[in-house]
Amino acid sequence: MGSSAITRTGGSTALHMLGIYLNDHLAGATAGVELSRRIAHEYRHSRLGGELERLADEIAQDRESLLRIMDALGVPARRYKIYGGWVGERIGRLKPNGRLRRRSGLSTVIELEGMRLGVEGKSLLWRTLETAAAGEPRLDTDQIHELLDRARRQIEALESLRISAVSAILTPAPEE
Repeated sequence: MGSSAITRTGGSTALHMLGIYLNDHLAGATAGVELSRRIAHEYRHSRLGGELERLADEIAQDRESLLRIMDALGVPARRYKIYGGWVGERIGRLKPNGRLRRRSGLSTVIELEGMRLGVEGKSLLWRTLETAAAGEPRLDTDQIHELLDRARRQIEALESLRISAVSAILTPAPEE
């Protein structure tokens, strides 16, 4: 038995645990892709549209990277977890926003915060895989570092968008 981070607790047990962990992140990534695409679509004609579209594309690419990593490790994607992430994102759309028939600025803030939390979680995934890569030749450390750097940039972009959305709804309009 090697000293690999994946096999340290016993090969099959550790790989089983990693499989659960990666599938949980796959569920979150599925929800994140759906949320980011929906938000990008809703704001496609606004000044935020281009940035949100870029983020949605990157988030989708990151999910594909996760699937490729899972494949390289021999970890099967669990469809029930993928569907769970998809359904969870749909249920999240039902939250009240203070208005009955249309979106409010508060919806945008909450959705951007949800996207940021998802990217923060994805960053933790990449950090975990970075640690595991030290003893696991099937993990490409350069790829993981690139994914981690991209997650950091996404967090910065989402925080900037979130602050703009917060300012738009919480800053009082000047009196006429």
